[in-house]
Parts: sequence; structure tokens; C-alpha cells
Amino acid sequence: MKAENKHTKIISAATKVFAKKGFFTARISDIAKEAKVADGTIYLYFNNKYDILLSVFEEEVGKIVENTEKLLSAEYDPRKQLEIFASQHLMAMKKNRYLAEVIQIELRQTHKVIKEYRDNKFSKYVGIVAVIIKHGQKTGIYRPDIKPDLAKRAFFGALDEISRVWNASLETNYSVEEIVTQMLSIFLTGIQIDPANLPE
Repeated sequence: MKAENKHTKIISAATKVFAKKGFFTARISDIAKEAKVADGTIYLYFNNKYDILLSVFEEEVGKIVENTEKLLSAEYDPRKQLEIFASQHLMAMKKNRYLAEVIQIELRQTHKVIKEYRDNKFSKYVGIVAVIIKHGQKTGIYRPDIKPDLAKRAFFGALDEISRVWNASLETNYSVEEIVTQMLSIFLTGIQIDPANLPE
């Protein structure tokens, strides 16, 4: 088996093991068993479990970042850009529920490690939303008083919670399109009825 294939296989196995057992409970031997390689083979590619976890975020999230940025570069409307981001995230999390679980649980439990790893793909990924918000402000579509760094967390937090529910139940009553439409309606318009239509 080529080195590149073994590397990819170990990352995939680690994602599954971390999702099922949790990062702190999982052992290198568990990952090796899932990847069908010898324990020692893991150390040819990674220094330790933290190195593997960071690689999961860097490589798996990196693929989503690359694909999302490519689609966003072809769209100028910041409203459509938010739609693209939301759709891509939900489809990626639905496709890879193990990665979704690792992002939702391990990213929080091991946040200190991730925080110390400054130049990471996950920060860049969430930061895409802030870039979209700033673009919308410059084009006069989004309110200038909105704080992009807060907005990105609110938007991604909503997506993250929806993904969590999906993976908990393994099914949803709503399609990706319906969820994105609802999210954008809430996020862009809000839940309050136009003040002019409120009862006195």
C-alpha cells in the first residue's frame, strides 16, 4: 500500500474511532486496528494522538474549506454566499457523520490544543462566514453595526447544532434545502414581524 494511501486510511480510521470512543478514551491500537495496520505503522506518520487529531481537522476540514471557497469565488451576492456555505457544511456533515461528531465533541473537549495550534483550517473555515459578512457590509446589503466575528459564531453555531441533531437521530424531517432556507430567513430577516404589521 502506498504511503499516501496509508496516511489517508489512518486519518479515516482515526475519525471513526474518535467519534465512537472519544479522543481521550481512544488508543493508538484502536486506530491501528480500524485502519488494519500495525501499531508501529501509525508512528511512521504521526507523533501521537494529538498529532492525529490535528491532522483530522487539517485534512478533513481542509477539503471542505477548499471546496467551499471554490464555490464562493464564483458567487458575488453575499446572501447567496451564506447559502452556499450553509449547504456545503450540512451536506459534508451528513455525508461524514463521524467527522461531524469529532467536530462537535472533540473540538470542544480538546479546545486548548486547537487554540495553541494557531494556523488551523477550522479557524479559517469558520472565518469564511466573517469574510462573507464583511463583503455584505461593503456592498451595503448587511447592516454595518453587525460584528462579523460574533455573527460568524452565531451562524456556525446554528449549523453545528442542526448537524448534532441529525447525527443523534441519524435522520431528519427536513431536507438540506429546507434547513438552509429557514436558517437564512431567520439569520437575514429575523423572527420579528415587520414593526409596521405588529398589533397595537
